[in-house]
Amino acid sequence: MKILYAIQATGNGHISRAMELLPFLQKFGNVDIFLSGANSTLTLNAPIKYRSNGLSLFYTCKGSLDYWKLTSRISPLRIMKEARDLPVEKYDLVLNDFECITSIACARKKVPSVNFGHQASFMSAKTPRPEKPNKIGEWILTNYARASQYIGLHFESYDDFIFSPVIKSEILQAEPTNDGHITVYLPSYCDNELLALLAPFKDHRFEVFSRQTTARKTVGNITLTPVDKDIFNRSLITCHGIVCGAGFETPAEALYLKKKMIAIPIKGQYEQQCNAAALKKIGIKTLDNLDDDFTDTFNNWVNDPVTPTVNYQYSTEAIINILMYRCSDLKYKLDIPYPELVFN
Repeated sequence: MKILYAIQATGNGHISRAMELLPFLQKFGNVDIFLSGANSTLTLNAPIKYRSNGLSLFYTCKGSLDYWKLTSRISPLRIMKEARDLPVEKYDLVLNDFECITSIACARKKVPSVNFGHQASFMSAKTPRPEKPNKIGEWILTNYARASQYIGLHFESYDDFIFSPVIKSEILQAEPTNDGHITVYLPSYCDNELLALLAPFKDHRFEVFSRQTTARKTVGNITLTPVDKDIFNRSLITCHGIVCGAGFETPAEALYLKKKMIAIPIKGQYEQQCNAAALKKIGIKTLDNLDDDFTDTFNNWVNDPVTPTVNYQYSTEAIINILMYRCSDLKYKLDIPYPELVFN
């Protein structure tokens, strides 16, 4: 089977997920990768067949989207040319992790595709939303990467096509400990803003993963580290708690490790507002922004002995098996009954 796997490279979550999924996808055939986007800091350790700057999100230093930079990088002519040139018709299965050029290419050439990933879960009205849904945000989530089928991932299975998050193998195999530090991953804030915020908490050590720092350095009670998968995993596994954005992969892994968490969605990014609503339902502390109430919130949170948890039902291998059974012609070729295929 020839598989095209389109990966969004805005941020690191999609790339992190792809690295876990690839070994399981490759059991079913040859996988060609289309990487689209220009502001991730993780490297995808796999051959990339097609590359595009795609459409990427950029951030200010104060926790919000940088709309000017975002819109100035959009080139409709380039996007349409890349969609025309992407040979989706040559593949038996097109998987799309929220990538718009692949979606346009499939629509133009009438090729079926599968929107597979976290954003696909928002095709269900049962998936949590903020109290005041945003119409533009809803339109983007449900139309940015249209497909003929959807397999979603989320913290909980809100619908029959939504399954557990993909957790990195290093996290799955880890034995969590508490070395006392607080891990901080807020890529929509700059270093100076985070140093000013965290420096007053002199009784606590912070390990901040920064999009600006190029070399590890310590300032008082705060260590700034460039984003690195292995170092971040180790920090998360051994932390007392984590303060992070309301993306998907990092909160999902923190929940799996039963770590305390404060989640702060990026202003203007509707998906993160929705994730914050879902985390709040689970019992996770969420904040709209880093405002003057952070001191009281942090002190109450760090001393609270209660840590909300979630039990994930599906392994990564099971999710890929479900995907192949539902979305490819493989089910007509397999002798394995459906329950055994899923719950391997």
